[in-house]
Parts: sequence; C-alpha cells; structure tokens
Amino acid sequence: MTAAVLYGKEHLQIERVDVPAIGPGDVLVRVRAALTCGTDVKVFQRGYHARMIQPPALFGHELAGDIVAMGENVRNFRPNFYVGQRVVAANSAPCGECYFCRHDQENLCEDLLFNNGAYAEYIRIPERIVRKNLYQVPAHVTYQDAALIEPLACVLRGLEESGLRAGDTIAIIGLGPIGMMFVRIAKAVYKARVIAIGRRQTQLDRAQALGADEVVENRDGADVLGPVRAMTGGHGADVVIEAVGLPEVWQLAIRLLRRGGVVNFFGGCPSGTEIKLDTNLLHYSELTCKASFHHTPELVRKALDVVSRGYVSAKDMVNRVEPLENLLAVMQHLMSHNGHLKTAIIP
Repeated sequence: MTAAVLYGKEHLQIERVDVPAIGPGDVLVRVRAALTCGTDVKVFQRGYHARMIQPPALFGHELAGDIVAMGENVRNFRPNFYVGQRVVAANSAPCGECYFCRHDQENLCEDLLFNNGAYAEYIRIPERIVRKNLYQVPAHVTYQDAALIEPLACVLRGLEESGLRAGDTIAIIGLGPIGMMFVRIAKAVYKARVIAIGRRQTQLDRAQALGADEVVENRDGADVLGPVRAMTGGHGADVVIEAVGLPEVWQLAIRLLRRGGVVNFFGGCPSGTEIKLDTNLLHYSELTCKASFHHTPELVRKALDVVSRGYVSAKDMVNRVEPLENLLAVMQHLMSHNGHLKTAIIP
C-alpha cells in the first residue's frame, strides 16, 4: 500500500509499505478520508511527539473509512461490526485500570495507547481501540465529517472543564479549526455569547458565519483588552479559551477574564516555556486557571453525536482536498502560518 512515513524533522516520504497485519482483536480499515491537524504540523516540524509518535513511523491520526478485515475475536466483543461497515476510529484508548482511569480521568491514562497511520491506504486499528473507540458512521454523515470527531472531542472536553453555561460570555482566542469548533459549539450547543478573537479578517468573517456575536482583531500591537471590556460592561468574559499555544497569548487570556472567571489554556505551548502570573490578580479576583488535554471515549461518542446532528461539518472546517502523494506540500503549506483550515487527504 501507499503510506506517509515520518523519518524526522520535516522529513516525510510517501512510500510503498506492507499492508498492516492484524491480530485476533484488531480491525483493518480502508482509509477514505484523513484530515490534517495542527498537532500533525507540529510533529512534522519537530520530527516526533514524545507520547504519540517516534520516527520512523506511519503518520496521521484523524480518519474515517471502511472495515476490510477483522480478527477472529472481534465479533466476540463487537458483534455488530462487519466487513464493509463505515467506521471512524479515535486515535487512542485508555487502559481502564490505572490510577487515573479509576478516577474518571481517562485522558490522563498512564498507559494511553495512541495509534497513527491515517495518511495511508489502510490502517490497523488495535484491539483496545476497537473495544473502546471505534464507531459506526451514520449513513447521512460523510467520511470527512466523521473524521472531525477526534479534535471535536477535545473541544468538548475543554468546554465541559471550563463550566460554560447558557448565557455566559466566552472569548475564544485563535481561530484555526479548533477555535472555530469552540465558536460553533459554544454558540449552537451551549447558547453562550461568543467573542471571537483572531489575526485575520477571513478568520473573523468565518467565525461570524459560525455564530460569533462579536469579533476582535488581534494583529500585532492591537488593543484587544479594551474592546472585550467594552463588550462586557467593563467586566471581562466569564470564560476565556486560549487556542493558540503561545505564552504571551496565555497571559492575554488571563487579562480578558472577569473576576471569578475561568480561563482554559487549551493551546499547548512549546516545551520549556513558562508564564508569569500576577498573584494578587489571581487571588483577589478568584480566577480559575484550567488546561484541557486530549479526550475520553465518552467525549468521542458525544462528538460523533454532535456531528451526526449537524452542529459541526467538514464544509466549515476543511477547505482543500488533496491526494496522499501531495501530503508533503500540504504540510509545508500549513507551516506558513497558524490558523489554516484542514485539508482532506484522500489515499
């Protein structure tokens, strides 16, 4: 089969490799759509991910496709699965037994099993993911729509962890695909008032189309605090989501909060970076600082339901379709600046 293999920093090759062999509890899926992701771009730039992927390795993790083969034991624990079925797989599954799994924090599982290889004609779904995080795609949902559920599950966790309620004002900084999902879900599902903050007019226009009530431009040197304060009666936002992943934007996010507000540092900053916190502000304003990592099987199921109901669609998150052979050029394009929409890779 043809597949993308990551060898190191910005070293990606499209090669002919063996179709993955499957074990008794595994499933082999023919990939019909694989979506690019900001994490994939970071991995491509760095050449590795400490927890998710070590080169040389097959690459990519957002996918949907068709079952083409199943191990002999699959029907024992997933009796409704069959060859030809349209499915979507999450990129991980928790062990269910460690300290964190027993404390309902499966996203922090000590033995979290990750799976990569979506940028390929076929991908092996290992038994643990088959058991816990492989789902049938409803007939009315496209492959590209289904492939959105992994990042969407992360967004749902971010909103749940932030305690957003109907009628709250939420400010979302960063309007790439993740930020756009936050805008859409905060408005359509939570019925919140949404302030979208981004660097480009195209992003602001897109955010408004997805439901943002107000938008604020965040170009270099622009005043963001003033407009947000004006929009919130001088108080600041109830919830702020940082979806950029830069220390200076983390600090901006804190300043946009009202007293008693919640900030979620959703965007992961480069390793080794730090920020300073005003302890008086933190203490006397009773600010809550959160950070959300990854997802759980329950949230993946919720994400599939959200997509199935039409709240989130690939037409709003994906703006290019490319063959697998063009993946290197796609990755180089996505490196040009933050905030690009997703590309659908069709093996």
